[in-house]
Amino acid sequence: MELIDTHTHPFDEAFDVDRAEVVARACEAGVRRMMCPAIDAATHAALFGLCDAYPDVCLPMMGLHPTSVNDNPDWRREVALVEEYLSGGASRRFYAVGEVGLDFYWSREWQREQEEAFRRQVEFSLRFGLPLVIHTREAWPEMLGLLREFRGSGVRGVMHAFSGTWEEYEAVKACGDFLFGIGGVVTYKKSTLPEVVSRMPLGDMVLETDAPYLPPVPYRGKRNEPAYIVHVCRKVAELKGIAPEEVAAATSVNACRMFGI
Repeated sequence: MELIDTHTHPFDEAFDVDRAEVVARACEAGVRRMMCPAIDAATHAALFGLCDAYPDVCLPMMGLHPTSVNDNPDWRREVALVEEYLSGGASRRFYAVGEVGLDFYWSREWQREQEEAFRRQVEFSLRFGLPLVIHTREAWPEMLGLLREFRGSGVRGVMHAFSGTWEEYEAVKACGDFLFGIGGVVTYKKSTLPEVVSRMPLGDMVLETDAPYLPPVPYRGKRNEPAYIVHVCRKVAELKGIAPEEVAAATSVNACRMFGI
């Protein structure tokens, strides 16, 4: 069974003590590609170092995370840096514009700035022909409003860590070519995501871990890692009433199409 983890952070400091072992465990579990999102300038060196160390496995994105806009007087400069990198300034290939989006969980104080940063990065995705990888937290009405502004433009991408309602799923689909990142939340007992996933076509899904965050059962409360994506795959297979191998194959095809792998 071969899998693609479409959103993971092996460059995070949580893996500083055993990064090589974490990557090895993922490969042993069948993870063939790990899509690695940028966060901000402070973590670019770590991201690039990881992808240079494992160029056939770890594939980079480039973007500015919404919470890195908050209380950051240099956020416009960071967005300009994203544009420079996507234009070829890093002399490397990027597979998506991400991780970008809106996050009002901590505060709405920087809503206007987050929305401006997101709009600009959507424009980058359209200009450079790359998918978006979109983070949405406590911001669904605002996110849908922004996506509707770009409807008909060719906007496309992945809704990272999707845990929305069926109505939100349908609303996103109406805006463009979107896939939905299904992660550890689908294994949680109190989550409403299993009901949505059971109705969602397999062709609209990709799998992710968001490691070191959001570990699936039975690792909840511990550090997540890419190898644990097998538990997400098995849960989706259970919900769909099909074999895990079928889920792995279909979601990998979906990821390859979206990211141009």
